[in-house]
Amino acid sequence: MAAQFGRRLRKGAVTTAVAAAAVAALSASQAPDVTADTQERQSAADAQSAPDPTAADPGATGNSPYYTDLPPLNSPAPVPSATVGPTTGTGTSQAGIPATVLDAYQKAAAELAASKPGCNLPWQLLAAIGQVESGQARGGRVTADGTTVSPILGPVLNGAGFAHIKDTDHGAYDGDTTYDRAIGPMQFIPSTWAWAGRDGNGDGKADPNNVYDAALAAGHYLCRNGWDLSVEADLKKAILSYNYSQDYLHTVRSWMEFYRRGTHEIPDGSGSLPGNRSDDHDTPMSPSVPVTPSPTPTPKPSTPGTGKPSTPGTPSKPGTPSTPSKPTPTPTPTPTPTDTVAHLEDAGTATLSARAGDTFADRISTRAETSAGKPVAKVRIRFTIVGDTDATFAGGESHATVVTDAKGVALAPALRAGEKTGDFTVRALLVGRAVTAVDYRATVTARTADALTRTGDTALTCTAGGQFADRVELKATYKGAAAGKVAATATLLASADATTADDKGPYFKDASGKPVRTLTGLETDADGVLKLPELYADDTTGTFVLRVTTTGGATLTVELTVTAPASSTPTPSGSPNGSQSPAASVSPSA
Repeated sequence: MAAQFGRRLRKGAVTTAVAAAAVAALSASQAPDVTADTQERQSAADAQSAPDPTAADPGATGNSPYYTDLPPLNSPAPVPSATVGPTTGTGTSQAGIPATVLDAYQKAAAELAASKPGCNLPWQLLAAIGQVESGQARGGRVTADGTTVSPILGPVLNGAGFAHIKDTDHGAYDGDTTYDRAIGPMQFIPSTWAWAGRDGNGDGKADPNNVYDAALAAGHYLCRNGWDLSVEADLKKAILSYNYSQDYLHTVRSWMEFYRRGTHEIPDGSGSLPGNRSDDHDTPMSPSVPVTPSPTPTPKPSTPGTGKPSTPGTPSKPGTPSTPSKPTPTPTPTPTPTDTVAHLEDAGTATLSARAGDTFADRISTRAETSAGKPVAKVRIRFTIVGDTDATFAGGESHATVVTDAKGVALAPALRAGEKTGDFTVRALLVGRAVTAVDYRATVTARTADALTRTGDTALTCTAGGQFADRVELKATYKGAAAGKVAATATLLASADATTADDKGPYFKDASGKPVRTLTGLETDADGVLKLPELYADDTTGTFVLRVTTTGGATLTVELTVTAPASSTPTPSGSPNGSQSPAASVSPSA
């Protein structure tokens, strides 16, 4: 076990009752969301609530072992530890969190507050999980960019006391090509990191051994499924989904409440290391009570002179040599449903296409089968969206895990298209075993409209050299509903038959005030309304056409009229009414 967290640790086991008592004591004045009875214990109803995950679900860590030490019950004192290097033991120094590790937790919580504000993720929950999973990255033994000085690996998940998870990453993360192992300061198994991994320090890669990446990934993992961590029931589901254990739940909760009462920054590498682990079974599962040993009875001396000499016994016959026992064969483990899956295949998914912003009409379905073609029920299929897209599953996630039904089929949640158009892939993978993935191609097309109408009916007229009094306003619809965010183009034409913009007549103005007769990049608002800029007229009179077209082919033609300006009649000189007198006739000479 030397490779696991750097040294072999002995377990000071913690029962649910002990951990729950610590949570209750810590939360008496600081955590109103924790239910405790009059004896400062978590209520039975609380402990028996049905969690979202199942015991068979390995969660984020593959149900790997974790540190079981509880925080002290006294309030943490915000005084930095003067100790240089990792230390052990309890006390207020346990409230100190290594600087880089603390920064990673707080930055991850800030990012989640912006991207998923409804989750209400407290950074203290990340700190609690980091403490329980790796002792804050082995007391903060990280480089300046947050990468652990050496990899943190959990035990081999070969089913011997842990989950049974065969290799899913070809050893890329954990170096084991036979079985998986939990990795990094937040102890993700490779199959979970494959979809949950995030780049938290902006170096362009997601590294499970980097505390910034791991903390951000843990935050997104805890904030999936629409959970609101300010709600008690959702908080429990999220923690149990990380490691399905009531002991784990209460240990994490106790540390979270402890950190909520106050913490402080300490130098990297100087954090306290926990001393007990859940996988050390050399000590009892509950705190032992010292037992006073019974005194060894002192033999009474025999009375002199009363003993009789012993009669020599009959020599025993040599015994028959015993037949050596045959070694007991190691039982072959019963294969799990996951072990029987030979391949995945498409279960009849239709063409996946949707307009931007719409929900895909069809859903992805994948079937798990044995080598004989029989369906395999109760195995988990992980669906992951891959590619340059902002499409998501219901709930805003880029991944979803679904358990196959009796027919071996897993039906993915509905896909919702984002604003990015183009193709992307949804990949279906078997969780817990490496089999060939099934890829589904999905396409997002631009938003469209199939009809355009004017919102008013006022005639659009203007005198030459002037400005139209009314702006043109249109409404786009698609199948009768408002078509929001649809691209449109407006063009000014000499006539309805023209196909290109004219160089005279009505015009718009660009940013510098110059005339333009074609506007591109227009877009309807959320209600499908498009209001065009002001229109002006040059000195050309007549009837013109404004044509507006949208993505999807909707077209509307609007007539524009430019009239000559009104003018007064000039008065010629030389006549009473100002008109020019006719030229005088010249008489022929006599």
